[in-house]
Amino acid sequence: MGTFYSCPACDRPAGWGSRVTAAGVRYSGAVPRSPLALGVALLTLALAGCGGAGPVADKAATLAPSASSAMADEHLRVQLGGSEGVALIASADGPEVDVWDSPGGTVVQTIHADEVLTVPETTPLTFLIKEERADWYEIYLPVRPNGATGWVPASRVEVTATSFRLDAYLGDHELVLTQAGDTLETYSIGVGRSDMPTPGGVYFLREVLQPPDPDDVYGVYAYGLSGFSPVLDSFRGGDAVIGLHGTNEPESIGTDVSHGCLRMVNDDIAELVEIYGLPLGTPVYIHE
Repeated sequence: MGTFYSCPACDRPAGWGSRVTAAGVRYSGAVPRSPLALGVALLTLALAGCGGAGPVADKAATLAPSASSAMADEHLRVQLGGSEGVALIASADGPEVDVWDSPGGTVVQTIHADEVLTVPETTPLTFLIKEERADWYEIYLPVRPNGATGWVPASRVEVTATSFRLDAYLGDHELVLTQAGDTLETYSIGVGRSDMPTPGGVYFLREVLQPPDPDDVYGVYAYGLSGFSPVLDSFRGGDAVIGLHGTNEPESIGTDVSHGCLRMVNDDIAELVEIYGLPLGTPVYIHE
C-alpha cells in the first residue's frame, strides 16, 4: 500500500498567470514553470484501470494547477469575444453542480466533487466545455458513459481557457502535446491490452496526483482522466478510471500492456506536470 503526497504550491487560484480577454474569459499560454515544491498530506487514492502488476495505491493527494489554457479542434470550436479556436474550461463555484438536459430544461443529475475527485477538498471541480449557447455551457462530464455531456448555467461556473492539447495515438503508441496547433513534444507511451483496451474519445484532465515513491506502479505523477474502462466496472476497489501516469516498468513503454491507462516514462510525465504545467480541464483526444 503506497501513500501519496499533496502539492499545496499547485493549488493556484483559477486563471493564475492569465490575462482577461475582452469577453471576460481568462486566457493563458504556456509559461515554463520551475519544479514544484511538494507538501505532505496523507490521503487515499483509487486511480483505477491503470496498471499491470503492482501494489494497490492508497489515496493520492492532488496537484491542482488552475484551469487556464487549450486549443480546440472541430469538436470544440467556440467563438467568445473573438477567442475563436480556444478550448474553454469550466470550474464549478462549489463542491457540486447540477446538470441540465438542455439550456433551461430539466436537471438530470448532480455532479458531486467527492464522487469524481480523489481529494475534493483541494481540487477544483473542473470540466471541458463542448459548446456555448447564450448563458449556458455544454460540458463533458467525468461520469459514465464515456463522452457524456450536459448543460450548466454560466452563473454556476468560472470559465478559463487553454492553448494546450494532448492527442494519444494508440496504434502508434504516441502522445503528442500541442499548443495553439504547434507540436511541442511527442512521447512514447504504453497503452491498454487488447482485452483491456484504452477507450477512444474526447476526455480531459480531471486531477493530478503524486506518489511519494518514484518506484510506485504509477511512477512520479498520475493524471486522472474523465473516462473509464470500457470493459471493467471497477478496479482495485475503485471505479475503473482511465489515467495518464508514469511507471516503474519503463521497458513496457511502446507496448500494449495496461488495463486501459496510458503509461509514460517518469521523465516525460514530470515534464508535462513540472515544465508545461498542464491545467486541469486540458483536452485529451484518444485516437483508436
